[in-house]
Amino acid sequence: MNGSDKKKDDKDKNLSGTVGKKASRRIKARRTRDQSVWFGLGMFGMVGWTIAITTVVGVLIGIWIDRTWPGPYSWTLTLLFIGLIIGCINAWYWVNKESRLDDDDQ
Repeated sequence: MNGSDKKKDDKDKNLSGTVGKKASRRIKARRTRDQSVWFGLGMFGMVGWTIAITTVVGVLIGIWIDRTWPGPYSWTLTLLFIGLIIGCINAWYWVNKESRLDDDDQ
């Protein structure tokens, strides 16, 4: 077997594996069609609330710091951005975790 035949066999195996994964994913999606809508809405809500809550907490702490110890910098804006970044990282973590669990099921 020469090099081009080996590459073709590897390519065929990779293609059949990809097609098999997509087919099993499609079958699973058809079985859980009703759950996927609710799961998607729940995930959407969880991501939104995760970002919103951390941002609001950052703003509230910033307002308290600005009122307690006034200074030249706005702690409200600083902690708003920090809360937003933490919320986005946390949301990414949960979405990534759910995505890995979905891949493990297959």
